[in-house]
Amino acid sequence: MSTRSTPRLRIAIQKSGRLTDNSLDLLARCGLRFSRARDQLVCFGENLPLDILLVRDDDIPGLVQEDACELGIVGQNVIAEKGLALPDGGAAPTEVTALDFGRCRLSIAVPDESVYAGLESIRGRRIATSYPRVLGRWLADRGLAADIVAQAGAVEIAPRLGRADMICDLVSTGATLAANGLREVEVVFESRAAVIRTPVPVAPEKAEWLDRLMQRIEGVQKVDGSKYIMLHAPRAALARITALLPGSEHPTILPLDGTDEKVALHAVCRENVFWETLESLKGAGATSILVLPVEKMLA
Repeated sequence: MSTRSTPRLRIAIQKSGRLTDNSLDLLARCGLRFSRARDQLVCFGENLPLDILLVRDDDIPGLVQEDACELGIVGQNVIAEKGLALPDGGAAPTEVTALDFGRCRLSIAVPDESVYAGLESIRGRRIATSYPRVLGRWLADRGLAADIVAQAGAVEIAPRLGRADMICDLVSTGATLAANGLREVEVVFESRAAVIRTPVPVAPEKAEWLDRLMQRIEGVQKVDGSKYIMLHAPRAALARITALLPGSEHPTILPLDGTDEKVALHAVCRENVFWETLESLKGAGATSILVLPVEKMLA
């Protein structure tokens, strides 16, 4: 299949950071083959009319809004901050689907030695953050007045430098806060990675591939972490065994050659399958239990 003569889609992803590897892996699982050199900013899709632009995450909403790229993968925290900065009348990119990676939260944190007694402890204080618009809206919604100190990076050291009384920054594990003598006190915004789409109408020759790509992303997301289980089960124990399958709906039951007392059961389990699950299945009478990963699925 020739992809160079077909109008090509462009998707912007983070060049380097916590979303990069997962974004590239998602596109690979959608069937895209590409090569990536160390300092390469554009990855050419070898088998699909899709090119990957590797850029700063803060630039992704703007590139998608301006239709320099039809799609982007970026954190919802960035979407929210940049969306609030649009000029009046500007059309924001559309969030098409949230993804199952990049989970974090934008939180207010205070020095360990500080006393925090609820929201009133925020009023009138200085808060350093890289997300002044999201924080400003959160404060306004709660009727709180505070001095927002915009800081591009290294927000966690602002209290130590005397620039702020507290910070508002992204938190995933909390390890960075603890290392800097800070503790989380309020969650301002929950975030994860998402796919955004240009607000500009997409040409028909590109729209078909865009829809196909989104369908593939949905198929990969739907089975993320899922397992395909095959086992043999006594007919008399089918109800009990089916009830033990995590996140499964309507398993397939097949006859076994040479016996009417046992059947083969196949099921997609959309929750984790632990050793304890297999042991419970065996205890219920299941035999020949096989667990396989599921890579993709179309409904």
